[in-house]
Amino acid sequence: MGETMKQYRSVAALALCLAFSGAQANDANGVKIGVLTDMAGVTADATGKGSVEAARMAIEEVGGRVLDKPVSLVVGDHQHKPDIGSSLVRKWYDADGVDVVVDVPNSSVALAVQGIAREKKKLVLVSSAGTTALSQAQCSPYGVQWTYTTYALSRGTANAVVKEGNKRWFILASDYAFGKQLAADTEAVVKANGGEVLGTVYHPLNASDFASFLLQAQASKAQIVGIANAGGDTISAIKQAAEFGVSSGGQQLAAMLLLLTDVHSLGLEAAQKTYLTVPSYWDMNEGTRKFSKDFQARVGHPSTFLQAGVYSSVRHYLRAVQAAGTTDSDAVMAKMKTLPIDDPFSQNAHIREDGLVVRDMMLAQVKTPAQSKGAWDYYNIVRTIPGDTLAWPLSESQCPLVKKP
Repeated sequence: MGETMKQYRSVAALALCLAFSGAQANDANGVKIGVLTDMAGVTADATGKGSVEAARMAIEEVGGRVLDKPVSLVVGDHQHKPDIGSSLVRKWYDADGVDVVVDVPNSSVALAVQGIAREKKKLVLVSSAGTTALSQAQCSPYGVQWTYTTYALSRGTANAVVKEGNKRWFILASDYAFGKQLAADTEAVVKANGGEVLGTVYHPLNASDFASFLLQAQASKAQIVGIANAGGDTISAIKQAAEFGVSSGGQQLAAMLLLLTDVHSLGLEAAQKTYLTVPSYWDMNEGTRKFSKDFQARVGHPSTFLQAGVYSSVRHYLRAVQAAGTTDSDAVMAKMKTLPIDDPFSQNAHIREDGLVVRDMMLAQVKTPAQSKGAWDYYNIVRTIPGDTLAWPLSESQCPLVKKP
């Protein structure tokens, strides 16, 4: 990408932020929510426009007002660059009066933003970044890791696969904070269950050619090739693995983070029988089905669990503001930790002292084409996984907010 195009995208990101702010954005007495997301990059389908609409739906549920004040949105595209994300968020907090930032796909960006939120004593509710550092060593009294962690997803999926006798692994991961953490967590689970990781390779974000990495995976003779990346990189890696005959050669793929939109892009023929761990699914219950019908009318597909997490976090935040009677960050956070999280997507969920939302998740398996009853009917739910088995033990926490005996 040339320098001119880089400058254009940076200007476009700022323009997008302003364009979504609406007529109420300058109301100093309003409640302002900043959706920091990926509008055109590798995770745009799984977050992006859908995350914006999910936040908007939560606002509409309260009639667009809380504490008799208007609630408005600003939106920014961080382009998966911590410097762009940090610049947008500083402007939001300092000049635009934003009270809370939500979504934030990309762990490197999320860690940078959470640092700014700590400095400014403003809230950030991360739905779409999974690095455990957000609620471990770099935890914040003003940050919540809402939807999932790399630890939870790797623990849920790798446990199931290794216990089926698949002991020898090779890991293909993205070369940034999220992928590195997901690879490390996966390796820890594999080893804890008596398996071994024969090798790990890292690819650049938004890679187009996985040939050299897949050749290394094949040469390792591993039983399982663990895919530890996200969005378009997951889709490309699985598609190219099929072209290289990874599965037909006797190896199996295990995706550590596979989203509904990824399965749709791959098709059931390619993705069938893949195990994955999901915090939520559009077809869980009556409430999720109703939400997803409305969401699909706006976006064109049911929500991913990342987008559902944005809806859930904004909804809970607004309830806490109402209960606290203020937008003061400390008061609202205190209410968020005491109020039950009761939206349709969150099962047995609560916010721990380290800022992690502990929730029950589900082990799912992608349906075969014959099993699917229609569009977006992609998962069989194998079983519920209790949230406390997927959360890092507080006794081993690196978070300074956790009180140790």
